[in-house]
Amino acid sequence: MGFKLAIFISGRGSNMKEIVRACQRKELKSSIELIVSNNIKAPGLLIPEIKKIPILTLDESNLNNKEFYLLLEKSLINSGIELICLAGFMKVLDKAFVNKWKNKIINIHPSLLPAFKGLKPQLNAIKSKVKYAGCTVHYVNEKIDSGNIIDQDIVKVDLDENETSLSKKILKKEHKLYIKVIKYLEDCHG
Repeated sequence: MGFKLAIFISGRGSNMKEIVRACQRKELKSSIELIVSNNIKAPGLLIPEIKKIPILTLDESNLNNKEFYLLLEKSLINSGIELICLAGFMKVLDKAFVNKWKNKIINIHPSLLPAFKGLKPQLNAIKSKVKYAGCTVHYVNEKIDSGNIIDQDIVKVDLDENETSLSKKILKKEHKLYIKVIKYLEDCHG
């Protein structure tokens, strides 16, 4: 059985696009009921695949924190959301919201957690001279990139690797891993 999904983005939305396509191809049983962005200029909001999906943009320059979460919560409930997928959402969600949606928010992070939490994980992997890097899908809790890990995938870090090349390699894995994890959660949910 599938979920009613909400996907949260702040940027280009490439993982969102892959999830939308997987739903459209019936590779996933879930349906995307809402796209949420905290960036009204997010390039991902212009992706043609999402034009029939309701979009909620929360302009933080016009909303205080309380208003932000009230609007968000109301929209999620009205859309019947069962699972939230963070896909490059660059706002740290507050503790009360995360606890209210416990085990219903997942995130993809471009490192092999628990290594390299937070910003610039690909660059930090290169600086640390690791031989392998990758991506992780995990449940979201009140600490950044610290929730229970659902699944991971790895890439080899080449000797001449730079942040851009490693980011591209990891992103290809992210696109597949996120779909794999949602499928797994659907099977558990059904």
